[in-house]
Amino acid sequence: MTTDDEPTPGPHAPGTVPGAIEAEPAPPSPWRSRPFRLFFTARSASMLADGMLMVSLTTAVLGAGYGASGVGYALAAWMTPIALLVLFGGVLADRFTPQVMMVGADVVRMLAMLALAVLLMTTDVRLWHILALMALSGAATAMFQPGVASMVPQVAEDIQRANAVLRISEAMSALIGPGLAGLLVAYWQVAGSYLVIAAAYGLSALTLLPLRAIGAVHEDGDDHVLHRLRTGWHEFRSRSWLWGVIVIWATYGLFVFGPAIPLGAALLTEQHGSAGYGWIASADGFGTIVGGLLGMRVRPARPLVAGALAMFFFTLNPLAPALGWSFLATLLTGILAGCGFAFWGVMWATSVQTHIPLAVLSRVYAYDVAGSIMAIPLGRALAGPAADSLGADRVLLFSCAVSVLCLSAMLATPAIRRLPRTPTAVPQPPAAVSESARPA
Repeated sequence: MTTDDEPTPGPHAPGTVPGAIEAEPAPPSPWRSRPFRLFFTARSASMLADGMLMVSLTTAVLGAGYGASGVGYALAAWMTPIALLVLFGGVLADRFTPQVMMVGADVVRMLAMLALAVLLMTTDVRLWHILALMALSGAATAMFQPGVASMVPQVAEDIQRANAVLRISEAMSALIGPGLAGLLVAYWQVAGSYLVIAAAYGLSALTLLPLRAIGAVHEDGDDHVLHRLRTGWHEFRSRSWLWGVIVIWATYGLFVFGPAIPLGAALLTEQHGSAGYGWIASADGFGTIVGGLLGMRVRPARPLVAGALAMFFFTLNPLAPALGWSFLATLLTGILAGCGFAFWGVMWATSVQTHIPLAVLSRVYAYDVAGSIMAIPLGRALAGPAADSLGADRVLLFSCAVSVLCLSAMLATPAIRRLPRTPTAVPQPPAAVSESARPA
């Protein structure tokens, strides 16, 4: 691995020896870019709203008398449109620019949250009201999410550091959001928490508005949606490192991410109490921040290898509750697991954003999102019955074994293992070089 201060391979300059290693000048910090600062503000506001949403939604549904099953229906109403529509969100982001789709999605989410706040304040809200508004918010999220990846290369030169900063912001939002929603619900009212969520989505839209010129890179032409979808699929399947990771990650989501959260939470609460589980969850969030900070500095020559190695720490996440480790040991595993997961996230996002053409990046990222999240709800649904039959500890031990196998498969796959930090330049004839060098 290398860091920002170490020499990395650079392009051959006139008079240098081919194959020599030169110092590559470090790109400027993302914070020096006003577009990145605006994008960072928008993403932070949006993620804070998402972090608040689960607590506010659960409180609203339970308060309306619809019980735990109502909460499950509301979550399904929100997540199902995301899974079904995210591919079309990628197509539309590449067609109309990510910025346009993200601003529109934020406006729709803001209006949905405002409508829910008004219903909670003025009427006896019905479950179908909540389901409909959450489905609308989920559909808007599907239009928002694909553009996130394709905006990063346009607002920051140092893509890896930008992703690391965004990962830290995501961790902070995950820590602050639920607590803020809980305070608003406890000391104000649940409708008030939805007003704050709506304001956060509105702030995201406002800070994205000035980026309309930045988000103007898109694919020309009037091809219909299905043709653009097929183009994105071709770009996706033509890269074995990309679809290889997604196939492995879908397996990981089904057998590791799916059971680890509900079963781990239940066991940890039983072993260490609610307060202890809260501290362990906070330790995981702290580890995510540490992983993001490492992602800002460490620049491995083979990013997916480094990320997969770091993800081995996440195997400790289901292992600690399965074996009933002490509170202190579990707290430390939470930090290591969060750190490994965040570092992998930075390496993966940076690899996708630097190796995929910008004109199709939103579509390819949409396939990434769809493949990564579709198996997790099924894994969570199967976790309960499996735990009833085999025991939660045995299911989590099985998750640990699958985690090791999946990560080993990543490291054993040549296309994944050999992917460099930056794309390999393809030699071009002089005419093509001079043409590509012309200003746009």
